Amino acid sequence: MKTEQSGRINSEKLIPEYFRLSVPVVLGSIVTIVYNLADTYFIAQTGNALLVAGVSVCAPVFMILMAFGNIFGQGGSSLISRLLGQGKEKDAGHVSAFCFWIALLTGLVIGAAALLMRDSFLAMLGASEDTMNYAREYGTVLLIGAPLIVVNFIHMNLLRCVGMPGLSMVGTLIGAVVNIILDPLLIPGMGARGAAVATVAGYFCSDLFLLIIVLRRGAPLSVRPTVKTTGLFLKSILSIGITAAITNIASSVCTMLINQQLGVFGDDRIAAMGIVMKVTMIVQMILVGFSFGGIPLYGFLAGAGEHGKIRQLFRFCLIFVSAVSLTMTAGVMLASPLLLGLITPDGHLVSIGTEMLQWQAAGSLFAGIVMLTTCLCQASGRAAPALALSLSRQGVIFVIVLMICSTAFGYDGVIRSQLVSDVLSALLAAGILRFAIFSRGTDSSPSV
Repeated sequence: MKTEQSGRINSEKLIPEYFRLSVPVVLGSIVTIVYNLADTYFIAQTGNALLVAGVSVCAPVFMILMAFGNIFGQGGSSLISRLLGQGKEKDAGHVSAFCFWIALLTGLVIGAAALLMRDSFLAMLGASEDTMNYAREYGTVLLIGAPLIVVNFIHMNLLRCVGMPGLSMVGTLIGAVVNIILDPLLIPGMGARGAAVATVAGYFCSDLFLLIIVLRRGAPLSVRPTVKTTGLFLKSILSIGITAAITNIASSVCTMLINQQLGVFGDDRIAAMGIVMKVTMIVQMILVGFSFGGIPLYGFLAGAGEHGKIRQLFRFCLIFVSAVSLTMTAGVMLASPLLLGLITPDGHLVSIGTEMLQWQAAGSLFAGIVMLTTCLCQASGRAAPALALSLSRQGVIFVIVLMICSTAFGYDGVIRSQLVSDVLSALLAAGILRFAIFSRGTDSSPSV
């Protein structure tokens, strides 16, 4: 096995380097898809739609924990990439250690706080009287394991930014394998609780592997406690990390609102949408991989002042990601019943989920444009445009569209609102590219 060398970003061969960094992220994303589909698949095999709905209600819990992990995972990786571009490896080590420990503490605080108001929290997410017990069983275990879930996003992101995406992918793969092995062993006897235990166990094994890699081979990354993370660095971490986290928090809010809107039409609609979201994730995670996989390279180029190369790389990525998204959208459109049928044996859920899936997948091209633009903003330290995009597709724009469409068109408006939001958000991204980035170059903040 060829050893990956940390801190080695080759900015002379942009396209090969982009694929070297992004392909492992895509493969890791595919593993994440399997990771998330495993629980849904084994739970759906029980034939209990209420159990499926109860677990689906807890999806925002994952998104919230991911959000806080990404504050320090994506915020830290953006800063470290730029520091490496400037040759400041010692500072990069201080930043990585800070991100690791603060993520553990954050996960502990969030999990404890959510457990104190567990039932009211789950009801807010859309749990009904019929699904509350299942949501409670699943959600309780997730919240207990919150520190393990939050910290997973630290080294997963930081290893990529120092040129070790393959080992980051292996860490994700280990977690997925553990989860898939445990699911069929635990779910038959423990139900929703067993699925959650399998998931948390997978995160623990992934965390342990990634930590060992950082300790043995991850220089300049470090976990050695330090107080040398200056206020200037912290500001840079938070300015980018919080915008990344807002995307996940906004997604959880949007999922909650969709569940509330669909709940009017029955718990079977929530169950079907829960399965649809898992299938849609296939497209979304691959687009995420090809978009976010380029962040270390964008950040390195920004730190080195290579603005012309950033333009060149972005143009290629835009064409490539658009082609990938169109191809996957066509595949999902044609194979919607088959894809849903692979997850659940319930013909009713497949029937109502098919239309949902087709509308969810229809906006993938526009979603890819938004993701690419967001990544460029994050990597180059442009917090304000990144924040605007984080609050668009799965945020303010989506909420406004959902409220208008559901009021005007009822159920049809609910399932079509994502497409409308994707189109409007892509227009916003195009405006940011035209007037806020490429009109003035892609110079990163001089503070780092």
